[in-house]
Amino acid sequence: MTAYPNLLKPLDLGFTELKNRVLMGSMHTGLEDRFWNIHKLARYFAERAEGGVGLMVTGGFSPNLVGQLAPLASTMNNRATAFLHRHVTGAVHDADGKICLQLLHAGRYGYQPLIVSASATKAPISPFKARALSARGVERQIGDFVSAARLARFAGYDGVEVMGSEGYFINQFLCERTNKRKDKWGGPYENRMRLPVEIVRRIREAVGPDFIIIYRLSMLDLVEGGQTWDQIVTLGKAVEAAGATIINTGIGWHEARVPTIVTSVPRGGFADVTAKFYGEVSIPLCTTNRINTPEKAEEILAAGKADMVSMARPLLADSEFVRKAQQGRSDDINTCIACNQACLDHVFQARRASCLVNPRACHETELVLTVAPVKKSIAVVGAGPAGLAAATTAAKRGHRVTLFEADSEIGGQFNYAKRIPGKEEFFETLRYYRRQIELLDIDLRLDTRADAETLAAEGFDEVVIATGVRPRTPAIEGIEHPKVLGYLDVLRHNRTVGGTVAVIGAGGIGFDVSEFLAHERHGQPEDKQMDMKSWQQEWGVSQDYSGPGGLAQAEPTPAARRIYLMQRKTSKVGGGLGKTSGWVHRNSLKHRDVEMLKGCSYDRIDDQGLHVTVSSKEGGEEKRVLAVDHVVICAGQESFRELYDQLQDSGLSTHLIGGADLAEELDAKRAIRQGTEIAAKL
Repeated sequence: MTAYPNLLKPLDLGFTELKNRVLMGSMHTGLEDRFWNIHKLARYFAERAEGGVGLMVTGGFSPNLVGQLAPLASTMNNRATAFLHRHVTGAVHDADGKICLQLLHAGRYGYQPLIVSASATKAPISPFKARALSARGVERQIGDFVSAARLARFAGYDGVEVMGSEGYFINQFLCERTNKRKDKWGGPYENRMRLPVEIVRRIREAVGPDFIIIYRLSMLDLVEGGQTWDQIVTLGKAVEAAGATIINTGIGWHEARVPTIVTSVPRGGFADVTAKFYGEVSIPLCTTNRINTPEKAEEILAAGKADMVSMARPLLADSEFVRKAQQGRSDDINTCIACNQACLDHVFQARRASCLVNPRACHETELVLTVAPVKKSIAVVGAGPAGLAAATTAAKRGHRVTLFEADSEIGGQFNYAKRIPGKEEFFETLRYYRRQIELLDIDLRLDTRADAETLAAEGFDEVVIATGVRPRTPAIEGIEHPKVLGYLDVLRHNRTVGGTVAVIGAGGIGFDVSEFLAHERHGQPEDKQMDMKSWQQEWGVSQDYSGPGGLAQAEPTPAARRIYLMQRKTSKVGGGLGKTSGWVHRNSLKHRDVEMLKGCSYDRIDDQGLHVTVSSKEGGEEKRVLAVDHVVICAGQESFRELYDQLQDSGLSTHLIGGADLAEELDAKRAIRQGTEIAAKL
């Protein structure tokens, strides 16, 4: 018996069988782009195959040079490259897994000067304007797709996924937004859909009947000039007839102003899109986006909304996700929190991807956690993200670990992050660590402030200091005024905040506090996300997905307060937020009429409110008095490291990690990575 009978049920594709309904969705890692990383890529996929995934899809590989995402980016266009890929497919097959190569032509989304598209248009996410293809050029692109599929088969892949969504090349032919052609590849929809149908049909002819062809169908474009629902259904049926094995759901273009995968998107929120399509074709349908627990996946499949579920980032977070579900250990799964900080943010900065909650992701051959040759007694002081990572990693390696925490609960700064509307997933990370502490028999001492004398007396072999940070108090006249609160007063001590408030500091904490103050939960528990209907109204997504692009008029909920969010810098407010999620946070506050001020000098705080001088880049200045009830200080942090300094002459082997080491913006990604890395060396 299993708690997930639908999720773990095999899927018969006729010529082959998948051992369960989990598809590891495509996600670029950066390992694809350089041939010398092929063994690292092989190990990355092999660990997921060993973890029980039914079918995996690689990051995107272009069928030719003009379709590359960037210069020298991943491409499948010659036999030498295909031969190298046998390291990947061999490792996956040795682990009893199956894997498909994704064929992704960037079109106008390419960050390189050779890009081509249906028409000569420029995407907002690329500095280059695409060249319009001739009719003969279109035929060459189709031929290159077919050639790449043949090479994928030669490389040992079980199939290919044709990327027809997210605004890439094929999607650009489908929509009037980007297809201005008048020939047989443009104009009426039956012409615009010709490209994907021909690609699938010709690939099937080339590879034969016993090769998986997944087509990634854009079921919701979320851009103006996007496809209507009837057009999407027509295309899906044509793709099935052309020879597709599976249709995978694609949601949104990269230039869409509607978030699709960030943590504030409700879990499984787009499964109803796939459900609406269900029954239109007879081949298996896969749903996707923000499915991060086996419970949510099972719920979707049991409701008949799809035949498979696609999860990419959740399998970065925990390569053993499926195996743990099979073994009834779902409470032992390291849940993806959809933060994007180490995965997509890295990829869009041309860096190797990883995972905030699992820094071993994409570093499996480098961050190796072997059993410790000598078992040590290790003290970890501080149970925030850095300390939790260090303690659990050391315990997994066989060390005896004592974890000291001055507070009454573990989590450190995560306990404040989890209270922010849209960041409820942080509850899951703390749930995971609590369970690891139990399973690994870590000696957890809450409400205990460790001191140098105690640590020396207990005879620890190693001491890891992860005492974190404390808020920085800026030098502003009137900073002691009763109107002034710190962010901990708001997020930890639940101090009452008035109806008009100024937030000083527009980094991650300032945005979080503003989001917190802009919302009223109306009795909703803090660990529960916004329901999908409310979220659709908030962001302007059609309730029935029927209109062009699936868009509707946005109807955001008014803010609970009048909020000013301010920074000293004259650059864009929130410019330092995550590359793939910062725009979501900015737009969320704009929806609630939060006034964002840059170039601010804080003159004084008094009974009248906050006196500021606002400077422009052009050199102008404006004096303002903000008549606020409260001023919340979010002006950075300082390392809290007194214990480390005290231990320097004690003779104890001492290590400093996390915020205690470097007090920048609260950086859980760096903290967890540091904690894991130091524990791997002890």
